[in-house]
Amino acid sequence: MPSSDTARTPADRPAGAAGGTPAGAAEDAAPSRALSFDRAAARYAAARPGYPPALFDAVEELAGRPLRGARTVDVGAGTGIATRLLLDRGAQVLAVEPGPGMAGQLHRTLPRVPVVRGDGNRLPLATACADLITYAQSWHWTDPGLSAAEALRVLRPGGALALWWNVSDRSVPWIAEQDVRLRRFFGADRSAHGSPDHSPRLLPEFGQVHRSVPWARTVSLDTHLANLGTHSAFLVLGDEAARRFLREERERLSELFPDGTVEESYVVELVVAIRQ
Repeated sequence: MPSSDTARTPADRPAGAAGGTPAGAAEDAAPSRALSFDRAAARYAAARPGYPPALFDAVEELAGRPLRGARTVDVGAGTGIATRLLLDRGAQVLAVEPGPGMAGQLHRTLPRVPVVRGDGNRLPLATACADLITYAQSWHWTDPGLSAAEALRVLRPGGALALWWNVSDRSVPWIAEQDVRLRRFFGADRSAHGSPDHSPRLLPEFGQVHRSVPWARTVSLDTHLANLGTHSAFLVLGDEAARRFLREERERLSELFPDGTVEESYVVELVVAIRQ
C-alpha cells in the first residue's frame, strides 16, 4: 500500500502539496452536477459497468510497466469500481474522491483502501509520489489545465496518467435508437451513454497515446435501467421526470428483450500520457 507520506491531511502535508479532507470529514460545499452521484451511491455501485481485462492490459502496455506494485492514485474513484480492478491487478491504490456519499460507499466496499477527500484540480498528495494516476469516468469533471498540472507534480518522472471512459457502442442498432431518445429527452448535447468526444488537453510535458477497447456485458433489464438512472443527466432532474422516462424505456426494451436480459455493448476510450 502507499507509504504514510503519500497522502496527508491539511495539517501535516508537505510544502507545495495541495490541500484535502480525509474521507468522512464534513463538507459544506454547494451541491453540483459532479456531486450529484452522492444521492445514488449504492445504486451506482450495484449497476454501473466495470471494465474488461483488456483495458488494464492496454494500460500496462502503454504505460510501459506492470500494474503489480505500481503506486497508483485513482482520482474521482467514486464507489471504487476501477479501484477494485486495479487492486486485483496488484496495484497499490490510494483513492481520491470529492463526494462524501461516494467515498463512504467505497470505504464500505474496500475498507483497506486509503481514501482521501479531494479532486484532481488540487490533489491532497505529496510531490513525485505516484507511478500511475488513473481517472475512470472522471477527468471531464476537472479543470484540465489544473488537473494536468497536478498530475505532473504528483507523478514521478516516467510515471503515467491514464484516463478512460466507458462509451455505449452506438454501432449497435438498439443502443443507437436509445441514444436518440435520450438526446431528445435531455437536449442534443446530453445523453446517458457517455461521450466519445473527450479530448484531454494535457501539458506539453506529456506525450499521449489513445486506444479503444470494445467489450460487452449481459445484465438484467432492471440493472440496465438502474445504470442509466445513475448518470448525472438523470440525477439532476426531478425524480418524477426521471421515473417517467425510465418507465417508458422499460416498456420499449421489454418488447425488444422479452427474456429480461440486455447485452450492453461498450467501447472504452483510453488515453495514456507519460510524464517526460
